[in-house]
Amino acid sequence: MSEDVFFSSDSIRSGGPLKYAQYATFDEPLALKLGDVLPSVTVAYETYGTLSPKKDNAILICHALSGDSHVARHDAADDPGWWDIVVGPGKVIDTDKYFVICPNVLGGCRGTTGPGSTNPATGKPYGPDFPTITTADQIQAQRLLVDHLGIEKLLAVVGGSMGGHQVLTWASAFSDRVCGVIAIATSPRLSSQALAFDVVGRNAILRDPNYQDGHYYDTGSGPTVGLALARMIGHITYLSPEAMREKFETDRLQPRDVPIEFEKKFSVGSYLGYQGAKFVERFDANSYMRLSLAMDLFDLGDSVADLSAAFKDCTCRFLVVSFASDWLFSPAESRQIVDSLIATDKSVTYCNVASSCGHDAFLLEDDLDRYGKLIRSFLANLDGQGACQAQAPAQVAKTSRANIFEPATLDYSRIMDLIPLDANVLDLGCGGGELLSLLKARGPCRTLGVERDEMAILDCTRRGVDVLHADLNRGLAAFGDRQFDFVVLSRTLQVVRDVEGIVTDMLRVGRRCIVSFPNFAYRKLRKVLCEEGRAPEAPGQLHHKWYNTPNIRFLSIADFQQFCADRGICVHRMIALDTEAQKEINDDPNLNADLSIFVISR
Repeated sequence: MSEDVFFSSDSIRSGGPLKYAQYATFDEPLALKLGDVLPSVTVAYETYGTLSPKKDNAILICHALSGDSHVARHDAADDPGWWDIVVGPGKVIDTDKYFVICPNVLGGCRGTTGPGSTNPATGKPYGPDFPTITTADQIQAQRLLVDHLGIEKLLAVVGGSMGGHQVLTWASAFSDRVCGVIAIATSPRLSSQALAFDVVGRNAILRDPNYQDGHYYDTGSGPTVGLALARMIGHITYLSPEAMREKFETDRLQPRDVPIEFEKKFSVGSYLGYQGAKFVERFDANSYMRLSLAMDLFDLGDSVADLSAAFKDCTCRFLVVSFASDWLFSPAESRQIVDSLIATDKSVTYCNVASSCGHDAFLLEDDLDRYGKLIRSFLANLDGQGACQAQAPAQVAKTSRANIFEPATLDYSRIMDLIPLDANVLDLGCGGGELLSLLKARGPCRTLGVERDEMAILDCTRRGVDVLHADLNRGLAAFGDRQFDFVVLSRTLQVVRDVEGIVTDMLRVGRRCIVSFPNFAYRKLRKVLCEEGRAPEAPGQLHHKWYNTPNIRFLSIADFQQFCADRGICVHRMIALDTEAQKEINDDPNLNADLSIFVISR
């Protein structure tokens, strides 16, 4: 985090004129979801980069509650944008490559039709008479803009927080118009806790005497105190307990003396007061009321069944990103989205980024090296022609670290021989996606990986492999019975805590299961232990020292055979390998093989 405790995601924003804003006015009436009609709509937007001749490189960025069209600076003399760290030449969303569109949302106060716009029926600002809008209405206005720009299909729609709600609405309502969807720090609907903060914020505005029932535009004073309080309340929810502690614990009784009218006895109070006062300079209270209510009304469902119905017709690929310390839009809510996409066999990658920054993490540089790489790699693997396809592994390898894409190992070759070309494959503990990328390269198949290491998930994303960030020890409840033709657990069984649980789940989810593991009865290991009296170590698969081994299970081929026999598990085939000699073993495998592969089922 910045050393300046007053630094926040708001620090670079101002209420100054948007020098590069463009405006599109649509004179036809816009029917709203709740029954009202806007006679016409103007959308303020900014664009970056160049639209390709085929118009297949357009990315729509949807902003959060307090954002606007100014997502990034246009040149060195321009004011910073709210996502300058992500959007621009050579950046994560590279404007040398992509044509970026960022519209101010319907109901906003930065150029798009909202409460401060003139009501043609009265010639005065709408104020509180501006109709209640929904996220679906906001997407309709964005769709009009995309049509106006002559774009049939967007390469991607990207957004976080409230912007993520817009992204999910694009996916559920207009997935045929989008190739890829990137939903960051968002939810299928607000939790009751999150909704409660919005309710208190709106009440702070309503109870400000200067609100005047929303008719304050011509009075010379507005509900600045109420709006500042609403922002102070909201800002608390954007920070994590860790971020609060880092910012304020060391000098909690030494607040900065800032010119605000709010309590500043504590450092956290002066910080919140400063953020609230700064927000009032650039935002309109009526817009805050309408936009926060639209966010509160957003509801795709609160069960996997409801969400699966919302996404059942989706054809786009999904990247869902959450942040571990975000309690406003929690990782559990992102998993609801992901689980519903899994249930309907959609293409989805999910990562829960380890972060101490809370909800604001996606707007800050602290974790950009990880969430930014996820976004960059996901976009690189979208095909601008309309279909969503992964790049060939050889192409992806060029952008990966030096040792990430090695030739197929002997066990991978044998596993691939066991899996038909058109089989659906779930790879548990998939690492950097090496096996899955090889399977995809040889022919069309549905593949999905599960991995708990964040860096490995980045590698999967570079390869264009769908992967879920999850701990196998928590089970496979998100997957349906017989959902995959093959479930693979390659070189992972020995690090699993709940062996019985994961094998039972594998046999439920897969028609066939492939399990490979190092054989700890291998002759060289026996020799080291028996003759030298030392912890077993050998070349090949078993090279770890006693103090850095990830292996918590020391099983042999004979042990696993007995495990299967005791539980009535059918063993269809067993392949034993000597990975040092790179050959298959038929003579006394329990002694002479260092790795085995089992094909099993119920």
